[in-house]
Amino acid sequence: MSDRLFRRKERSRGSSVFLLAPLLGEVCSLPALAQPRPPACPTTSEGLLQRFHWVADQAPAFRVSGGQVHVLHSPDEFYQMMKANIKTAKRRVVMASLYLGTGPLEQELVDCLQEVLERSREERMAPDLKVSILLDYTRGSRGKRNSRSMLLPLLQRFSGQMHVSLYHTPDLRGVLKTLIPERFNETIGLQHIKVYVFDDSLIISGANLSDSYFTNRQDRYILLRDCAELADFFSELVGAVGDVSLQLQPDDTVQVKEGMVHPYKGDHSEFCTVASKRIMQVVDLARARQQLSASTTEETQRRQGPGDTLVFPLVQMKPLGIGLDETVTKRLLTEAGDNSRVFLASGYFNLTRAYMELVLGTRADYRILLASPEVNGFFGAKGVAGAIPAAYIQIARQFYSKVCQRGQQNRIRLHEYIRRDWTFHAKGLWYYLQGSERPCLTLIGSPNFGYRSVHRDLEAQLAIVTENQGLQAELQQEQERLYSMSAEVSPSTFEQPNRSVKLWVKLVTPLIKNFF
Repeated sequence: MSDRLFRRKERSRGSSVFLLAPLLGEVCSLPALAQPRPPACPTTSEGLLQRFHWVADQAPAFRVSGGQVHVLHSPDEFYQMMKANIKTAKRRVVMASLYLGTGPLEQELVDCLQEVLERSREERMAPDLKVSILLDYTRGSRGKRNSRSMLLPLLQRFSGQMHVSLYHTPDLRGVLKTLIPERFNETIGLQHIKVYVFDDSLIISGANLSDSYFTNRQDRYILLRDCAELADFFSELVGAVGDVSLQLQPDDTVQVKEGMVHPYKGDHSEFCTVASKRIMQVVDLARARQQLSASTTEETQRRQGPGDTLVFPLVQMKPLGIGLDETVTKRLLTEAGDNSRVFLASGYFNLTRAYMELVLGTRADYRILLASPEVNGFFGAKGVAGAIPAAYIQIARQFYSKVCQRGQQNRIRLHEYIRRDWTFHAKGLWYYLQGSERPCLTLIGSPNFGYRSVHRDLEAQLAIVTENQGLQAELQQEQERLYSMSAEVSPSTFEQPNRSVKLWVKLVTPLIKNFF
């Protein structure tokens, strides 16, 4: 969610303790990349790829070379890479995000789409280039100038090549939809996936398409270049979610795709069944293709090449009965053994009870990176909105107290990201095996490890397992860079004057945690 818009609204309206809830819904030549990396290092007899191949029981497994995977570090690098890849696209641009902002930087991104669409017509390539955009309905429709109004000119001019889908949660319906006002309705459930496909390359991230995510809101971003099968998968996944979404028309109305169930006017159970079946078709078909191709070793090797990296797309859409990411994350945390290290980051630190118990109950060392109050997007806001960082302070304090009560403060350490004039939105995980100086696995994408990520929203991330030394080094540098801008939490942290939490915030926070 846009912190700036929320604060402006707060100044002009009366306060309510329930304003706390929406906090948590959120909200040319290509740039130079690193030189090609060395091949994979020798592995143990077990082999890293084999060790984590159990993930393939839940999700498709795409084998790539580590040299095709590139870590981006800054919002500007992400923004420039987005524009460059849009401009060079020949066949498809597929973008899934919570929303598209309305400022000059976002307009520049739309202009890039217009430029490439115009060029495709001039070069008589109109049947080839298609642009498909998936956003959340409630967030994308907020205000008079919104994501829809930003995209309507392209939809009107390039109707045969441009497609915009707006996902509407089936849980916002009836009296609930009538009574809950704009902004607050976003707490019920959202389309939260952030993936951007350009021909056969893609960027997976937690960043939305908004100005702060292009300038001073720290997130994570990984570019996978020339990974055709993985790009196909996400293009099909976004298409499947788009099929069960509302279709934006050139006159700014929306329609249900023919043969589909309306998300909030139709039967709830029927919609969820149809949507789940349509989305799982993509997952199951990808797995079936891989099993078929694996039956011919020579063909598999020809197609995959000397891959030293496995990429597993993990989908979480609990409102539709899909929980693949949750299953994999739980097992990963469960099997984190002695002397292994897990670095876990969340811009909105509010672990589910299951994840919390796994962190507290296993033997791995944990370093958890969360936002300090100063880098929370609502820091300094007036009225009740200004108490939002305090809600997160309360959650962090309660978790840290549990760590101390169990005498695990040496094994589980919290770090607060601190950076002047920036906000923190990064999420994911880096996994270090026992005795390893570099991570062999990372989780990256949209989930925050909180209740709404698991139960309310549509989420997707990648589990990337690699034997490639260069990629491992890049992931290590990414992790160290983020943690270098943090301070470790201690008991004295919560005694500081700016960590004081008012009684009413302490009372309300447990009631609204499930909207986090």
